[in-house]
Amino acid sequence: MNDSTPHAPAPVPPDLWATVDALWAWLDADQPLTGREGLTLCMLKLSEEVGEAAQAVIGATGQNPRKGTSHTWQDVEAELCDVVITALVALRTLTPDAREVFGQHLRRVAKRSLG
Repeated sequence: MNDSTPHAPAPVPPDLWATVDALWAWLDADQPLTGREGLTLCMLKLSEEVGEAAQAVIGATGQNPRKGTSHTWQDVEAELCDVVITALVALRTLTPDAREVFGQHLRRVAKRSLG
């Protein structure tokens, strides 16, 4: 986004799902609310992160006349990463089989979209 130089895609770290599991365990160990309420709050956290990404885009494009250009495209990148991490942790909250559920869904989307 910052320039027209093509970038090689970064490989997914081999410990992606181990990290997701560790983040889930860390968050789960300190939850004041559990069950349905805890799950609802986990899903709301995802909405919060999406809002922060939107705020960063507005700031990077200077669309708020009161604040001007308040963010960079690197801020947008970081917020989008937070969205992805939060979504993966939310999926892990729903199922201990998050890796398999995500993999199967990604294969379906790729097949449908890429043929």
